[in-house]
Amino acid sequence: MLTFPEIDPIIFSLGPLHIRWYGLMYVIGFIASYMLVKKQIKEFKFESLSLHFENLNMVLILSVIIGGRLGYVLFYNLPYYMKHPLEIAATWNGGMSFHGACIALFLGGWLFCKKQAIDFWKTADIYVATIPIGLCLGRIGNFINGELFGRVTDSPLGMIFPGGGPSPRHPSQLYEAFLEGVILFAVLWSLRKRPWEKRQFWPHGSICALFFICYGVVRIIVENFREPDQQLGFIYNSITMGQLLSSGMITAGLIMWLLRKRRSHIVDKNQ
Repeated sequence: MLTFPEIDPIIFSLGPLHIRWYGLMYVIGFIASYMLVKKQIKEFKFESLSLHFENLNMVLILSVIIGGRLGYVLFYNLPYYMKHPLEIAATWNGGMSFHGACIALFLGGWLFCKKQAIDFWKTADIYVATIPIGLCLGRIGNFINGELFGRVTDSPLGMIFPGGGPSPRHPSQLYEAFLEGVILFAVLWSLRKRPWEKRQFWPHGSICALFFICYGVVRIIVENFREPDQQLGFIYNSITMGQLLSSGMITAGLIMWLLRKRRSHIVDKNQ
């Protein structure tokens, strides 16, 4: 059995203001994404995105925060927030949904690109290749907080979490950090040039589609080790809300891939 490293979730305090590791992870994730997206804009000479880069970043950051929070409210704890609507805005109490953030990112990015006449699918490919970094850091933040821990296990990897009772549990946050973060980033980053160099087989939008599919598969697997949210439990038999939403992501990714391939073939025929 491994020992849980009891790290204070609060880095330091300035009066009533608390600087937390979880919040810092978000900040580092945004900065890393900013730098890598900027690198790709130069790499691919994507001038139309370069002109609106800063404004788009603001839209996407707001989309992550608003979508992540509303996703948690709607998907994971709606009855509670219907009784306590004023707490919906209390993000400092925890409660963010990746799937909600993903939907908001997609819609926010699409609306912005449409308004500014920027190719949405090129933009989506560039940004999603950097998302796994934020996912990795976010899961590390969950681990430091001792939240979203795994199910009870007798595995040597088991840990006793402060809020998880006396039994050892899977450190599922670290599983997710590795699979959703490190591995998924390695895959997407290594393939990021394909739509720009081999458009016949990798049309623009295919990296975005691949992200949806791969994330959905990984999340479904890891959910088998993760303790379901206490207020929600299992949705049906042993199926969790995370698995249900991730199944939707896989379906959306497959449809996206097929539609982009079809669109690419139609454009090539007309040229």
